[in-house]
Formats: sequence, C-alpha cells, structure tokens
Amino acid sequence: MSAVNILRWCGKPFFCILLFIALTAGIALHSGYTLAYEGSIPVAQRVLDDLAVRGTTEFFIILKEQGDINGAKTIPTKEEKGRFIYDTLRNVAIESQVGLLQWLRSRGVLYKRFWIVNQVMVRGDEGLLSEVLIRDDVARIDANPAVRGITDPEPDPTKPRVSTPGAVEWGVQRVNADEVWNIYGVNGAGIVVAGQDTGVDWDHPALIDHYRGWNGVSADHDYNWHDSIHNSIGNPCGNNSPVPCDDDNHGTHTMGTVVGDDGGTNKIGVAPGAEWIACRNMDEGVGTPATYAECFEWFMAPYPTGGDSLVDGDPSKAPHIINNSWSCPPSEGCNQDTLESIVATTRSAGIMVVVSNGNAGPWCSTTKDPPALYQQSFSVGATDSSDSLASFSSRGPVTYKGDTYIKPNISAPGVNIRSSVRGGGYRSGWSGTSMAAPHVAGVAALLWSAIPGIIGDINLAEVILELTAFPKNYVSCGDPLGVPNNGYGYGIVDALNAIQSAIPRPDIKVNGSDGPISVPPGTPVTVTVSLNPGALTGYPADWWVAAFIPDGTIFWYTLDSGWVASSTPLRAYDGALFNLPPYTVLDGVTGLPAGPYLLGFAVDDSVNGILELKWFDTVDMTVE
Repeated sequence: MSAVNILRWCGKPFFCILLFIALTAGIALHSGYTLAYEGSIPVAQRVLDDLAVRGTTEFFIILKEQGDINGAKTIPTKEEKGRFIYDTLRNVAIESQVGLLQWLRSRGVLYKRFWIVNQVMVRGDEGLLSEVLIRDDVARIDANPAVRGITDPEPDPTKPRVSTPGAVEWGVQRVNADEVWNIYGVNGAGIVVAGQDTGVDWDHPALIDHYRGWNGVSADHDYNWHDSIHNSIGNPCGNNSPVPCDDDNHGTHTMGTVVGDDGGTNKIGVAPGAEWIACRNMDEGVGTPATYAECFEWFMAPYPTGGDSLVDGDPSKAPHIINNSWSCPPSEGCNQDTLESIVATTRSAGIMVVVSNGNAGPWCSTTKDPPALYQQSFSVGATDSSDSLASFSSRGPVTYKGDTYIKPNISAPGVNIRSSVRGGGYRSGWSGTSMAAPHVAGVAALLWSAIPGIIGDINLAEVILELTAFPKNYVSCGDPLGVPNNGYGYGIVDALNAIQSAIPRPDIKVNGSDGPISVPPGTPVTVTVSLNPGALTGYPADWWVAAFIPDGTIFWYTLDSGWVASSTPLRAYDGALFNLPPYTVLDGVTGLPAGPYLLGFAVDDSVNGILELKWFDTVDMTVE
C-alpha cells in the first residue's frame, strides 16, 4: 500500500500519521509501544487504544532527564540514603519539569507531578498527545490503566480456625516468631512497617496501639497515613481520606499479620512491637500506576495530609519495610520499566520491598507480574499448615530482560490465615500470597529489631532470611533437589533461625567451663573469650570484658592496659567484629581472694563508648 493510499484509508488522522511514519521509516511496532518516528518517542499501545475508544485518556509523560542516585551506595545510614535520594530526585524533577509545566498550563491542561520517576501525568486527547510527541524533553508515553491489584482466592469464612482459641495464630507460630519473643525478648520494637494496600481500619483493637500516629490518647495522621485515591465513585472511604480507612478489608487483614495484637487472645501479628503506617493505593482492590507511584513516593518521604510531595517530604519518617500484597499486570497496560525503577529506588534508600509472589499457580513460570517478578523485590510464595506449597502460589522461573532466575525468594504461611478485618473483628479462611508476604515483612522487622546495626542493609537482610529458611524441595519446575527452587524459593521463613544465626555470639570461659564453677584454693584461674560474629562480620562495634570481684570492685580488661579497676565501663577494643578464637585475658592466676565472681564478655553493634549489653555472655565463679 502506498503512503498516499495509507493516508486515504485511515479514518483517524492522528493514528494514521503514526502508522504512516512508522511504515515509511521502516520501524517495527513492538513490546506494547508504537514509535512516533525514528529514534523518537515510544507511545504505550494502551494509550492509543484508550484514545481510539474514549477520545481522551490519562497518560504519563516520562521525561528524558532522570536523577542519578548511584551516590547512595556509599552513604552509610538508611536516613542519610533517603535524604540524598529524595533531594536528588525532587531537584531534578523541579528543575526539568519547568518548561513542560508552563507549556501545559498555557493550554489549560491539568497535571500531576512525580519525582520518584521524573514524569508528569495528564489527561488529554489525540491533539495534546501529538503536540507532546514533538517535544525534545520527552522520553516516552506510558498509560495509567485501572487494574485489579488483588488476585487472591476468595476468602472462605466457613473454614475453621487452625489455632486453638486464645493461642498465637498458626502462621505466626510456624515462622517461629513467638519463639523469638520468648527467647530474645525481641518483638519488632524500633521498626516501622508500611502497608501499601486497600487502607487500614486504624482503630481496630489489634492495630490501634501499634499505629505510629497513635500516642495512647489521640491520633496524629500527618506523616503516618496517605490516601492516593482521589476520584473514586461510591467508595466507602470516599476520596482523599484524612484518616486511615479500609474500603475492602484486605489492607486491614495483611497489616494484622504484620503487627496485630489486641493485648488479649488475638495474637495475630508476627512483630507486635513494630509500628505501622499505611497508604491506600487501591480503590476497592483496583489500582493504577499513578496510585502505586504516589504511595511509593509518600513512603520514601512521608508528608502531612494535604502536603506537597516535592516540598514537604521528610525521609527521616520513612518506614523500614513495605508490604506489597498487590500486582500491576503489563498485560493490562502497566509499564514494567517504570515500576521496576520505583522499586529499585526504594530499595536504594534502605527500605525493604516485600512482595506477594502472585496467585497464578500451580503452573511453572507464572510469576509474571510486577512487582513480584523483579530481582529487586523480595517475593513470597504461600504454604499451608502442613508446609505444602499452595496450589495457587505462582511459580518460577522468571525470564525478564534476558535474565532467567528463580522466584519466589522465600515462602511463608498463606492458606487459611486468620487476621483482623474492618469493624474490630477477625476472620479465618483468607488465602493467597497476599497473606504470606506480611509474615515475611514481620520477620524482617524482628531481624532488624534484634540487630539494629544492619537496618537498611537490604542485601544482608535478604541473604540472612534466605539462608536460614526451613528448606523445602520442589522439583516440578525443573529444579534439582534442594534450595533455592521455583516453588518455595529458599524455603519457609524462620525468624528464630534467622536471628540465632545472625546475631554475634560472645563466649567467656573460666578454666574451659561455661560455669558456674568452683575453684579450690591455689588453683590457677584462666579466663578466655571468643566470638562468633554471625552475620555482622566487619560491622563496627564496642567490645567489653569485665570482672566483678567479691569486694564490689569492677575490673575492665583493655588491650592497652590489661585489667583496670573502674566504676566507669572501659572498652577492651573498639572496631570491626570478627571471628575471634579463644583469647586469654587472664592466664593461670593464683591467689585470688575467696568469694563470688561474675565475669562477662559483651559486644555492641555501635562504636560509642556506651555499654549497651546488646549481646553478652557471663560465667559465675566462686573461689573457695
């Protein structure tokens, strides 16, 4: 067909021009995009389809200039990383969007700005799009489809509760969270977990005391809650809700599994000492790329109700972990590249992105939707109370951008889960990888609560959780025996094993004994210390060795001066943790005064000269 005949044949001039230019330039139309002209601006096919049907549609204008956040890799702390990334990306957005925004305003076009990816969302027709396509600051055009973000099986309220009434919920027990509470006294304190979901029933009895915006008397929702739903119709929460609200139950249920505990018989959460914040990203289970991006921006740098993400964000209030029990299918128009960039940026800020792996099983290679398919996401499969992989749980492998890799990363309970629902109640019978992911988010909170020195070290946290998971074989997707595999990943997450394996383990002995030990008169006394640094090899720390003698004096061992009497703690050493074989700090001493002694060896994952007794070992000795 000749170029002239093409133009005569086309019914829609704009689409005709796109086709004409593509054909005459010899450009292939592929990957869901149409190229407007050679070397030029890709337009998402979903945008063209929606314009053809509706005449107008929402679309993203992705700008060419994007911020460079590689410098965050060398920044030591999570808060500093977050500040650097926020300042870098918002400054790029503010400066580079000026010309586009002036141009849009001159045409009376409303817009919404983003900085986590440098993009502007507009609603327009063919004419607006055709003008955008000739701008030299634009990289591509993406769609903003409304997609069903929740794909879990329908809850079955007829299923009986697995745990006995009053007991810790079976999923919490299965990941050994209750063992961590009881043995180590670690419950997630000091960690903030965010929920990106359908909202949260914030004053639910199992959730209110764990909400960061609640002080026990009054609520302050600024920086603790955000609603990205702005134009719903008939939603029970309305639009721009100034207080946390759940329009679906899903968000309340998932958050309950992370932190829920009513202080009585409903121990539904893995990390009840952690705090939660939340962003509603779905309108009764239906989200858009814009609502997802808005929530990620708010988590990266929370701002008050009614605030401006480009001006009012505060990275110091960002959560440590985000639970994401939703998906955004490319088959429905979601752009994989944009969401991948958002997840990677969030991770670069030291925020762990935990994601449900999807519910398209039992077939292989069904982990196919963002954000689960990304290597930057910590994706979670679902198991039942017999440790069997749920039939619905999506399997790997994933082939994406030329790489093939295993998914999920790990698994957790996700069948017949009982948790909180709107109105102060609880329901069993909920199943899905949506229910599995919050178990892992809670375990991650326990890990960082136990070892604050590694907060923000995403790679280390994920490796610890993977290597300490309860291994489960799965050979149905071409995997050999062992882990990782494309069913369970590395296995079922195990909070107790993770913490036991990760924490430093100091050891002190008297004459080779862990004590208590009695030493006859004249017997030489030898004291040795040793250390297994666990996962913290190379992390800075204070080291302490002390001896409390019968007259009440405290002696401190220092590498420089040996044993020194002091009422103020003196460090033995300050420096990186390493594997210390038995080291003698008292060698064959005789003539010690009779009476009781207490000797101790401690390390803290900080270098501040303050004895914190983070990890320690003691031995009781009595000299006869």
